[in-house]
Amino acid sequence: MSPKTHRSVIATTALVVVALFPSPMICAASTDTGFIMEILVDGQPADEYNSRGATYIEAHHNAEYAVRLRNTTGHRIAVALAVDGLNSIDAKTTTARQAAKWVIGPYGTVVVEGWQTNVQRARKFFFTTEDASYGAWLGKTSNLGVIEAVVFRERVVRREIADSDARKRQSKLSAGAAAPSAAERQLQTESGKPSDDLAATGIGRPVDNPVRRVRLDLEPNPSVHLRVRYEYRPQLVALGVLPPISDPLRRREHARGFTDFEFCPDPGASR
Repeated sequence: MSPKTHRSVIATTALVVVALFPSPMICAASTDTGFIMEILVDGQPADEYNSRGATYIEAHHNAEYAVRLRNTTGHRIAVALAVDGLNSIDAKTTTARQAAKWVIGPYGTVVVEGWQTNVQRARKFFFTTEDASYGAWLGKTSNLGVIEAVVFRERVVRREIADSDARKRQSKLSAGAAAPSAAERQLQTESGKPSDDLAATGIGRPVDNPVRRVRLDLEPNPSVHLRVRYEYRPQLVALGVLPPISDPLRRREHARGFTDFEFCPDPGASR
C-alpha cells in the first residue's frame, strides 16, 4: 500500500499513565523500524551523516525546514517530536510518555512544519543561532541542536474524547506555550551563554496547520526512538563528520570533463 499524506495533522495527548519504561535503542533517522523521520530542507530530505555514534545533518543559516514522519506499518501510532528539547506541539519539556503527540494513521505521513501555536496555526522551523533560537527566548537551552522522535503504538482498543472534553483541551492548546518572564529569558544553562555561531531552531513565519485532539490508549513502551543532531558546516568539520572544504578529494568530486570553451585556449595567444 502506498503512503498517504494527511493535510490536517492531528495532535494528541496519551491519557493512559503507566509505570516507567526502559529506553529503546536510539537509531538513525532512516532505519527498517516501521517508522521514518526525515528533515526536509527546501522540500528535499537532508543528507544524513553517521559519525561518532550519532546521525548528523548540515544546518543552513536562516533556511526553513520541516520534519516528515512516516508510518510504514498497518497500525496507528503516536509520535512525541521534540526540537531542541522542546515539544513541537506545546514547547514543554517532559518525558516522551507524558508528551503531547502527533498521530499518524496506518501507512500515513505527517509533515510537521513548525511550532504549533494554536489549533489553527504553526510557526515555521528555521535554522538560526543559539542566541536567536526559540529555546533561548524561552530560557531553555540545555538541548539545542537535536531533533528527536519517540514512537508509541496504539493498543487495540480505541476511544474518542467526548466533544465537550475535546473543546477544553483545544482551548489549552490554543493558549500555546506560556511566554517567559524577563528573568526566565536571562537564565543560562550549565553550558553558559548561548552561542552566536552554533546552530539552533528559531520560531519563524506563521503557516496554517489545523489540528484536533483525540484520546489514544498507547502501548506502555515506545517502539522506536530516533535522534538527529544538526550543526553548521564548520562545526561538522571540527567534529570530523565532514571533511574540510579545501580537502583535495572533496574538490575532485566536483571535477568535470568539459568546459565552456569552444576550442582549447592558447596560453601564448594575445588577449
